[in-house]
Amino acid sequence: MATYLIAIAIGTVAGMASGLMGIGGGVVIIPALILMLGFDQHLAQGTSLAAMVPPIGLLAAYVYYKSGHVNIPVSALIAAGFIAGGMFGAKIVVNIDAGVLRKVFGVVLLLLSLKMILGK
Repeated sequence: MATYLIAIAIGTVAGMASGLMGIGGGVVIIPALILMLGFDQHLAQGTSLAAMVPPIGLLAAYVYYKSGHVNIPVSALIAAGFIAGGMFGAKIVVNIDAGVLRKVFGVVLLLLSLKMILGK
């Protein structure tokens, strides 16, 4: 039961982060699944992808669309790239050691956060 409550809390926080800042899966859900539910990196990434596609892709985008903040042609091109890139990336990542993958993920988050804080 506690696992289900934690999962709902993770989803709520990720949903709020997505709606507020356009982030969610990679930044909120994956670390939370690892730290709070003991998932390994592969399981966290796969679960995050499975969880975030329908609600974020449909509901949050609809709110932005209604407000005039969606460029349909660009989003369609990104979606096409995301489909191909997601499949290609998933085929590669399943063969990488979970410990190495977790470290690479952490470094990427660190570099992105430093760029956001210090750069333009």
